[in-house]
Amino acid sequence: MITLPAWPMAITPRCEPLARPGPRWGAYPERPELTEPRLRGTLPRPWLPTWLPAPWRLALCQPWLHQLRQQAASIPWDLNACRQALRREGFTPDTVALALAHVLRATEQALGLRLHDTQLLAATLMLDQQLVEMATGEGKTLAMAAAAAVAALAGIPVHVVTANDYLAERDAHTLAPLFGALGISVAHIAPAMSSEQRRPVYVQEVVYATAKEVAFDYLRDGLSAPQGAPPLLRGLSLALIDEADSILLDEASVPLIISVTQQGQAAQQAHRRAVWWQALHLARRLRSDGDYTVDTSRHSAALTPAGEQHIAGPAEALGGVWRRPRLRRDLLGLAITALHALQRDQHYLVREGKVELLDTLTGRVAVGRVWSQGLHTLIELKEGCTPSAPTETLAQITFQRFFKRYWRLGGLSGTLVEARAELRSLYDLDVVRVPERLPSQRQTWPTLVFATPDQRWGAITERALQMQAQGRPLLIGTDSVHDSEQLSQHLQQAGIAHTVLNARQDQHEADIVVQAGQAGRVTVATRMAGRGTDIILDTTALAAGGLHIIHCQRNESRRMDRQLVGRCARQGQAGSTEAWICTSISNDPPPPSEPKLMRCIQSAIVHRSTPSAWCWWQLRLPQWLQERRQAALRRQLLEQDRQWAQQHRLARQSRGPSA
Repeated sequence: MITLPAWPMAITPRCEPLARPGPRWGAYPERPELTEPRLRGTLPRPWLPTWLPAPWRLALCQPWLHQLRQQAASIPWDLNACRQALRREGFTPDTVALALAHVLRATEQALGLRLHDTQLLAATLMLDQQLVEMATGEGKTLAMAAAAAVAALAGIPVHVVTANDYLAERDAHTLAPLFGALGISVAHIAPAMSSEQRRPVYVQEVVYATAKEVAFDYLRDGLSAPQGAPPLLRGLSLALIDEADSILLDEASVPLIISVTQQGQAAQQAHRRAVWWQALHLARRLRSDGDYTVDTSRHSAALTPAGEQHIAGPAEALGGVWRRPRLRRDLLGLAITALHALQRDQHYLVREGKVELLDTLTGRVAVGRVWSQGLHTLIELKEGCTPSAPTETLAQITFQRFFKRYWRLGGLSGTLVEARAELRSLYDLDVVRVPERLPSQRQTWPTLVFATPDQRWGAITERALQMQAQGRPLLIGTDSVHDSEQLSQHLQQAGIAHTVLNARQDQHEADIVVQAGQAGRVTVATRMAGRGTDIILDTTALAAGGLHIIHCQRNESRRMDRQLVGRCARQGQAGSTEAWICTSISNDPPPPSEPKLMRCIQSAIVHRSTPSAWCWWQLRLPQWLQERRQAALRRQLLEQDRQWAQQHRLARQSRGPSA
């Protein structure tokens, strides 16, 4: 009998029962809505020296990893014995080491790839229900597959949650040979699939899908259960989340809602539409220098006392709801938001007569997402589109509440450490950073600050010419569709060949990303190039110095900055990055109402005397404030979601079992 290596205490898995469909857990395993923190087994919680530098933590595991590699080649290939051991004993040190040995050999035989120590460590930590920060380009996809394979061998239905639909399809097809060599079935969920097509996909042992697709299918199961329809999912046993901070935090600020269009009541709908028209008409009569305030960071607006006094007469003359001061104030606040806080090509697109929201995190079109409380109708009227019919909410859930229903949860991302406190508080998950396999060669150039966008676009044009002359590819990250197209015009006027990647070109994203690493290539992108993209450099580009990134985004968090920077200098390659910020979003001089500090900074920029500390505050202070606001918003949204679920449950119980 071959002796498997003993696990270091730093990564000893918890001895917890494995939730899977069967007599013990039922046909649809899921964690109850109201529950205590996650299960803790008989073993003590593993020692996680997160305060140590990441290379030291890896050094603790090196003897075990080396011994595992040596014995992987000599362990008899017996998948049946491996499955039986995992299902009988669960995730013990011996059974997981046995499974990883099989995964190691299958990876080399099926894919011709070798799992690195950092990938093995990341897979082990994810099986231990932890979140792993792994630098971009270090092989997160393969580490995720290794963890999914071990869990699938144990009989656990695995949901591998990806950042977008393209990655779900790509990873499922790319890794199919690996899973096939281990006797594991794998499939992916595509947005266009019907319920009849999704049901056989979820029967597979490993399913790749986006968080939105799985969450909506979970809601559909809840709606169809009273009618006796077979469920789509096989329960919520284990989720492994790629780009975990984006899904668990950033995207958790938006609830997922299943709604139906309200039929009939034409007169009531016409009256509501007339009220929105009147709100826009009145809002356009307000003066911008004192009648209202706009908070661009929160995408909201409000009347000032002067504005209320100015509009009171015209509003009361309309009669009806406009004679009620509080309702009038709320309606006009929404109308001002639609007119001044939300801008076309920055917050939404208009295509084929329909308003499509843009995801502020990725820059992609948020399919099926709408604003609530009449704001979406106001935007449609503002843009001359036909207003959508009113809807009724049937079910809703946030990612926070949804992922807490999984019995086991793990994930990976390149940017987790900054949010470790909130992740621990919301999901009871620890964050562990694993080191880079090779020392980073990334060069960070000094930050440059410009007074106006035109000055910045002109300087970028000069930098693009320099990079093309050196044979280096250049990636320029912009805030919005509008900014990317404005920069594109400057580059075109200078005769610089380039490619634009924004929400208008989302269907060609894969082709654009593949070409972005070619020597001399210039790519202008919104936040679509931030996550889940792998820019492969050709030999000429590598020899010239690698990919150069100019960061022109006003990101809401430091994590988003790191995601863009992580596109370059991967796996020990050469690369460089620099941030170019602008103190103004327009080319006009700063108005007197602008904070004095900002006006002083802009004046100092013009005279070339900007202190570096001011540049740092210009970048980091707004991010820190926005992160605090977003964290508070997520807590508030989770509480509202819980209240809605409780009220919906009570209402359904009051209607009886037939409801």
